[in-house]
Amino acid sequence: MLASLALSIEKCAATIIDHTGLLECRASLHSAQSTRAFLLPVSYTYNYCSDPGYVGYDMCLATCMVCAAMRKMQISKAFTLIEPGPVVFITTNDGVKNNIMTISWTMVMDFSPIFAITTGPWNYSYTALRESRECVIAIPTVDLINQVVGVGTCSGADTDKFEKFGLTPIKGKHVMPPLIKECLANIECKVIDIVKKHNIVILEGIAAYYDSSRKEKRTIHAVGDGTFVVDGRKLDRRKMMQSKLPAGV
Repeated sequence: MLASLALSIEKCAATIIDHTGLLECRASLHSAQSTRAFLLPVSYTYNYCSDPGYVGYDMCLATCMVCAAMRKMQISKAFTLIEPGPVVFITTNDGVKNNIMTISWTMVMDFSPIFAITTGPWNYSYTALRESRECVIAIPTVDLINQVVGVGTCSGADTDKFEKFGLTPIKGKHVMPPLIKECLANIECKVIDIVKKHNIVILEGIAAYYDSSRKEKRTIHAVGDGTFVVDGRKLDRRKMMQSKLPAGV
């Protein structure tokens, strides 16, 4: 198993590198023909780690293996690990024209039609959203990914995004901003709060529509680095979660 990976301890220096009681351990992975730095618990000293007869030798190697896989990453990229989804369109109307923006930072607030999105003055649509206090959340599917990216990389200040990206506006029943015909679902919303410090807009859904006739139903989720993840298969654990689910869900 571990021994077959030809991982041998080359050097284990007893130098504390932080305040968590870990030591720097350098191990050589022969299969990769490279030397890498790993972290071992302080109890594993050079003598123990380098002695195959030591009872904890395999555990020492296992620790190296774990640390080899769990490498430190830039904290500035940590948001890519828990990016929410799906990516949505937000439509607005400023009293003169409709507009669309792409939003990947979304959140559902409990088991209720209360949603949160992150946006601000850097988006042309934000002014209309703030002043009209209403919008539509339109949920696109994977076949619309180019429109999703296109809408998100141009400005409504000088572009009719509906026309440019072949999207069809449908008049809403409760708000001025339109629904988008090509999307899987649409939610008419009112703005009920804006948390200016964090650029969070809280929305209350007042009407929702779902196109069950649409063949493609897979939504897309932005990683945050220009790549996207597509919905996979659905796993059913409704019975296990029954005590936590509200009636009718």
